[in-house]
Amino acid sequence: MKAIVLQDRPGVENLRVVDRPQPVPRRQEILIRVRATALNYRDVEIVNGSYHTVFALPLVPLSDGVGEVVAIGEEVTRFKVGDRVCSTFWQRWAGGSFRMAEPAYQRGGPIDGLLADYAVLDEQAAVLAPRNLSDVEAATLPCAAVTAWHALVTLGAVKAGDTVLVQGTGGVALFALLFARANGARVIVTSSSDEKLRRAQALGAFASVNYRQNPEWADAVLDLTDGRGVDHVIEVGGPRSFEQSLKASARCGQINVIGYLGGKDGTINPLDIFRKQVQVRGIPVGSRESFEAMVRAIEALDLKPVIDRTFNWTEVAAAIHHLESGSHFGKVALVHE
Repeated sequence: MKAIVLQDRPGVENLRVVDRPQPVPRRQEILIRVRATALNYRDVEIVNGSYHTVFALPLVPLSDGVGEVVAIGEEVTRFKVGDRVCSTFWQRWAGGSFRMAEPAYQRGGPIDGLLADYAVLDEQAAVLAPRNLSDVEAATLPCAAVTAWHALVTLGAVKAGDTVLVQGTGGVALFALLFARANGARVIVTSSSDEKLRRAQALGAFASVNYRQNPEWADAVLDLTDGRGVDHVIEVGGPRSFEQSLKASARCGQINVIGYLGGKDGTINPLDIFRKQVQVRGIPVGSRESFEAMVRAIEALDLKPVIDRTFNWTEVAAAIHHLESGSHFGKVALVHE
């Protein structure tokens, strides 16, 4: 089979197409024919060597994907040949708290990812793909969608009448918009692009704020909420935007820390958290239990991911450059043929 590996050192130029033996599923494992994969910023950082954890090379990148089960090992009970499944990011976090997650079992680093013709998955580390989604749509779910769902629904218990602040228009942000709206919440979106803000409002956002035109954007958010603030924040900017997120939060609001696209440097005054009694938590994607609950909601409500652009999987370098450009609106996916 063909696989794309990050060879002996980081860098997009070091991604190579290689021939590998087609794997054989062992006890309680399934073999999938990969149909589509999707990119996350984590994948970009791993390839570029800027991720906070260094993984042994060579490595097959990408954690997110969907495939058809073509063979099963002994004692497999969760799936059968012909099923269409998504991989989970945390291979050994079936449910419960984050204490159950094992860092040594993350798909796409340190465990080989799905940028290949075939991949072997533990049957406990896969879920049936939503029946209403295409391969490309289903491939976008394992990290970005589960992160948004875990933050807002599993842990956040978002409800009708809540207000959710979503930063940006990338994968996690637009999934958060989708799930918040599905639960009856109002959504405010921030971006530096008026065009992207218009598109977000067309998807159902209640209001939008251009943070480039309004550096103190929390003031605009407070105006939009009559001074009350928001109940949930999807925080992807990092320390530099956290101060504004805290200012924009309602008393006893929730700030879900997802990423650090705005950088890793900055200062946070913990007294501000105390004064508002805000709950701050990091969101490390989510468990298989969260994933399966999300799939049921996607099917019941016929929810559809926002796909920015697709590439052939052998054009992964071009896809990475596109994601790095910041011009995308939604997810960037790869089609495997």
